[in-house]
Amino acid sequence: MVAGRTGLIAALDVGTTKVCCFVGRTDPEGRLRVVGIGHQVSRGLKAGTIIDMDAAESSIRAAVEAAERMARHTVERVFVSLSGGHPSSQIIDVEVAIAGHEIRGNDLTRALHQAHVLAAQQSQGREIIHAIPAGYAIDGTPGYRDPRGMYGSRLGVNLHAVSAVPGPIRNLRQVVERCHLETEGLVLAPYAAGLASLVEDETDLGVTLIDMGGGTTSIAVFYGGHLVHTDVVAVGGGHVTNDIARGLSTPTRDAERLKVLHGSAIAGPADDRDMVAVPQVGESGAGSEQQIPRSMLIGIIQPRIEETLELVRDRLEASGFARMAGRRAVLTGGASLLTGVRELGARILDKQVRVGRPLRIQGLAEATEGPAFAVCAGLLAYAARGYDEVTIQPDVRPAAVGGRLAQFGRWLKENF
Repeated sequence: MVAGRTGLIAALDVGTTKVCCFVGRTDPEGRLRVVGIGHQVSRGLKAGTIIDMDAAESSIRAAVEAAERMARHTVERVFVSLSGGHPSSQIIDVEVAIAGHEIRGNDLTRALHQAHVLAAQQSQGREIIHAIPAGYAIDGTPGYRDPRGMYGSRLGVNLHAVSAVPGPIRNLRQVVERCHLETEGLVLAPYAAGLASLVEDETDLGVTLIDMGGGTTSIAVFYGGHLVHTDVVAVGGGHVTNDIARGLSTPTRDAERLKVLHGSAIAGPADDRDMVAVPQVGESGAGSEQQIPRSMLIGIIQPRIEETLELVRDRLEASGFARMAGRRAVLTGGASLLTGVRELGARILDKQVRVGRPLRIQGLAEATEGPAFAVCAGLLAYAARGYDEVTIQPDVRPAAVGGRLAQFGRWLKENF
């Protein structure tokens, strides 16, 4: 982990509806505490992709400055979430010969490097964001988590490579640089949310994390302790708000308020009797509000949430990871807070569903310890874990890292 001399690490979640910055510190025992928090309404983004550099820069600056004031420290480098760029997954299987000797660290590095090069070749111009070892095999027998110290003639590795379109990634890095910040690393949003909100048993047995953001709904499947699949659906909570605004002819701001205060994804027996006041677009003053039954509002919300969850279900089934995803799903993101989403998700996905919140992170305020801030908390967890999920750079060969003396030292350490 590159945390700087002060031991502080900074996370920046650039979402479609909000920008959030956390500044954290790790104590000598390895516990992570948040010492600075800043969040701002996001502007200049659509479906996780930057469409207005100036507006996005303004939102990022405001969030980072608020976190800096609270932490009393100037942020220079940040870990940034990625929710746009059409991320996709591929599993790369590679085998290397080891001539029957004990498997050493250089054997793993050689296998991982070959897998990463193959992933880069198959990505067809896309940029590799993560290269995560999802398991090892010795002489065709899978299931090894760390094969070092064992013997065999062939070492296999399953590498999960996550790639994205380079244009949106460059725009994201550019807008961060315009804020005088250095991008320490990019982390896929659902991957970060999973690191923050999942427990070890869930990641081992199989779980589907669904991050329901404002512009996108991201999917991450964990199995055997690793991220094994990811996908994204270009539908989020903002689409629900727009449906309400169009369907009830009300301003977007009031549509968001109606969704939060009176909305639900499941109809109730008293909805026809409960009346809701809806301000009308372009009207003000007394008598400008229209009274509608709550059932009309739910009739707009429920189909969109059903569509989103059905798209998630269909994407999982088409990916081939539906069985590996297990019988459990965890919801994060601001849209997961809508009443009835968990119950509707359990019915559509046919899984046990819970709402995930940041775990194992201290210092979060009550307003920022919910599922809407799981991605930002997960970015801190990603940094604090010291890159547990290894990312291999495709243009750096293992033997070319460091000077000759460093190479000789590694050779002695690995072979004697």
